[in-house]
Amino acid sequence: MSEAEYLTVQQALTAVLAGVAVLPAERVPLLDALSRVLAQNVVAQVSLPPFANSSMDGYALLAADLANASPATPATLRVIGDVAAGAVLDVAVERGTAVRIMTGAPLPPGADAVVPVEDTNEAWRNKERPLPVQIQVNRSVNSGDYIRHPGEDIEAGQTILEMGHILRPQEVGVLASLGISEVAVIRRPRVAILATGDELLEIDQPLQPGKIRNSNGFTQAAQVTALGAVPIGLGIAGDTETAVRQKLQEGLEAQADLFISSAGVSVGAYDVVKAVLEQEGNVGFWRVRMRPGKPLAYGSYHGVPYLGLPGNPVSAMVSFERFARAAILKMSGKAPLDRPTVQATIREEIHSDGRESYLRAVVTRSGSGYEATQTGDQGSHIMTSLVRANALLIVPEGVYTVVPGSQLTAWMLDWPEAIF
Repeated sequence: MSEAEYLTVQQALTAVLAGVAVLPAERVPLLDALSRVLAQNVVAQVSLPPFANSSMDGYALLAADLANASPATPATLRVIGDVAAGAVLDVAVERGTAVRIMTGAPLPPGADAVVPVEDTNEAWRNKERPLPVQIQVNRSVNSGDYIRHPGEDIEAGQTILEMGHILRPQEVGVLASLGISEVAVIRRPRVAILATGDELLEIDQPLQPGKIRNSNGFTQAAQVTALGAVPIGLGIAGDTETAVRQKLQEGLEAQADLFISSAGVSVGAYDVVKAVLEQEGNVGFWRVRMRPGKPLAYGSYHGVPYLGLPGNPVSAMVSFERFARAAILKMSGKAPLDRPTVQATIREEIHSDGRESYLRAVVTRSGSGYEATQTGDQGSHIMTSLVRANALLIVPEGVYTVVPGSQLTAWMLDWPEAIF
């Protein structure tokens, strides 16, 4: 296969997304729905507020009684009751009377306005203060002032959230206020994660000659978790087809919706993942014109979509960001699928090999806009360059040199508030 026959990044992404679908819905408790996608419209069965209530601590009264009230000529009203939030008062307000009322308490019958306590001669701040016999009010109010009216926020029968909406804490709060304890949301994708290679050790094992620890499995599990999906750790498979099949069978038994593996998809003598896919599934493609991350296999294993990432840790993480992230978000019912981007000015000369390149960089903001600087060595084994990065700079395909002062698209891995 010549370089020209490899897929472009966009062609590969299109193929990956065509192979996955939005997952079915499930009903879950309200808090479990946080950051998930609604699978059906939510219609309010009650109004909010459900009853007229006070927006202030003060006195419920008739606005007409205060038509001429002022600091110089205060209106004097007889206090006939006291109502706190959560209580109900049966006494009706009539001309010349008032009821002490707390914020959120139901408006008593007859009252059409509330005057804040600050506009009276009473400066109480808690219900332990004795109820006065009368009050003096030094301002006028209009009918409806300081009253929260029924249905002012939500009316019964109103569609308050539509399917496809991602639930944030504020949506959870609204649903709770409506008494909705569970909702239908798109099921979380179950992603089986496999690391391959005879050189790998579990992370709690001591290092041995020629061995390295399985960092990719943990990196990808963290990436999956950050997207709200469920990682299924399959551990390490040695460089034999039998070992790979055994681990993939465990993923099938765990009802994985997507397989992600690292290593085993290149052209080495011990790269066996591609062979297993060809025998018991299919391989849609296995090379992309991308740096880092050229060896990238996509296909399926017993009907389950399969994405085989490179073994080098930076290549694996960048490939995940470009392809697996979009697939998982689509399966979750979410959009957009890309990370946010900015146009950043480059302050150093950049050389590329003509493939679409993703360079680790730090984006900062200056008075003239965004600026980007590479985080040092761009070797595909230098993980600390990703630790220092908040973005991936995209050098387009066919570009070999980027001169200082040029602008590139920066794919933001983080969105630091101090900068943006």
